[in-house]
Amino acid sequence: MLRRAATLLACATLGAVCGCATTAPATPGDPWEGMNRAVFSFNESLDAAVLKPVATGYQKVVPQFVRTGIHNVFGNIGDAWSAVNQLLQGKPAAALEMTLRFGVNTVFGFGGVIDIATDAGIERRSEDLGQTLGRWGAGPGPYVVLPLLGPSTLRDTAALPADMSVSPSALPRKPSERLAVSTLQIISTRARLLSVTQAIDEIALDKYVLIRDGFLARRRNQVYDGNPPEEPEPPDDPPEGGAGATPQK
Repeated sequence: MLRRAATLLACATLGAVCGCATTAPATPGDPWEGMNRAVFSFNESLDAAVLKPVATGYQKVVPQFVRTGIHNVFGNIGDAWSAVNQLLQGKPAAALEMTLRFGVNTVFGFGGVIDIATDAGIERRSEDLGQTLGRWGAGPGPYVVLPLLGPSTLRDTAALPADMSVSPSALPRKPSERLAVSTLQIISTRARLLSVTQAIDEIALDKYVLIRDGFLARRRNQVYDGNPPEEPEPPDDPPEGGAGATPQK
């Protein structure tokens, strides 16, 4: 429920910032850059004021083995959805492997607290509905920055409701329990990204561009299982004066 509410909040906030975002020159794949930068700035401010301090405290107070167990449980739940998407993509062997991974960790790993499957050589191959739609031929569409949720594409945003309906926060029945699980998942994820975001802050001349280009390249790589086709080269600029202009002597 909380994740669904976050999606609605994302749409509402996007509508709000549309009126105040300045227009920027369109970038291929990012025609809404002005709006996206406004949402990106909002997310950065929220992260600096709330998420990063809480995640830092979580990392300092909670023992490593507990944090690892929490992360493993969330990952194990995601493995079940990955198996479904592997099957939808026409990869039965990978689907069976992910199902086996989920079963092994659930039964022998105390609900996924201990990642026995990885030690047994059954690696995680995460898949979501956005990747499945991409395998079915749906293009990514324009790049989108969602409030609270971060970088996405139009295709991945359309797939969010289905992905969220099977997320860990959707499992509890009581709203208070869903809120607690969702909050813990956000903090756990942010804590694991502390070193990464610090490195980005140190090297990025334009953090927005670095994250955007990295995200789009990673998603393309994920859709094609690490072997994406070559992208077509952009057409050459027409000669000065128009395509039919007569060369000057």
